Parts: sequence; structure tokens; C-alpha cells
Amino acid sequence: MTTWITICDTCKREGWDAGDMSQTDGESLAYLIEAAATGLSGVKTRRVSCLMGCKRGCNIVIQGNDKLNYTLGDFEATTEAASGIVAYAISHSKSETGQVPYRDWPQAVKGHFITRHPPLPDTE
Repeated sequence: MTTWITICDTCKREGWDAGDMSQTDGESLAYLIEAAATGLSGVKTRRVSCLMGCKRGCNIVIQGNDKLNYTLGDFEATTEAASGIVAYAISHSKSETGQVPYRDWPQAVKGHFITRHPPLPDTE
């Protein structure tokens, strides 16, 4: 089953305006995640404008149908962060419930979890 990495491309970390401002920190992270996920089966990426987690930018969401979903944030736009996010998404895609044992978490995602969302119910 496909796991989606939803990436906020409008995130700006503190001090962003001191740089060249040619792209947001979210855009920079999105490019790195997209590159790390290219060609993988079971993982797809998409960008959205604003996940409303501005105090913890850069933010991403790991999502899959009928699985636990997770919001993560406070990332820097680095290849290490992008690789860790993609590695976690691969594990999420292979998990029946979306839960990944802590021992299997990449170091780059530890300390970045903000919320966990249960799957939506099938019936009302």
C-alpha cells in the first residue's frame, strides 16, 4: 500500500530571511525528499502550501489509507533529514497498521514526531 510523504513547501525556519530567500526552507527540504524517494515503490511525495505548523517548520506528514498517520516537524533541509524521512516512509508502507517499532526508526526522525492520527473509521 502506498505511503504518502506530504511536504509543506511554504515552511520557513527562524533566520530564513537572513539568507538569499530564493526558496523557502520547505521547498529546499521538498527537493531533497523528492530526490531521495525517486523510483521507490510504495512511497510517493506531494507538496502542499502550509501545514500550519509554523513554529516547528519544516513540517511533513506520513500518510497511508487505513493506517496510523504522523505529523513530523522541526527539520532542517539536509540530505540526512530527507533520507531519514524517506526511510521511515518505507517502513510505514510495509507496516500493516502504519506503526513502526521505535528500534527501527532512522535517527534523523527521532525527536521530530508532533502528532499521531488514527485512521478514519470505515463506518459512521
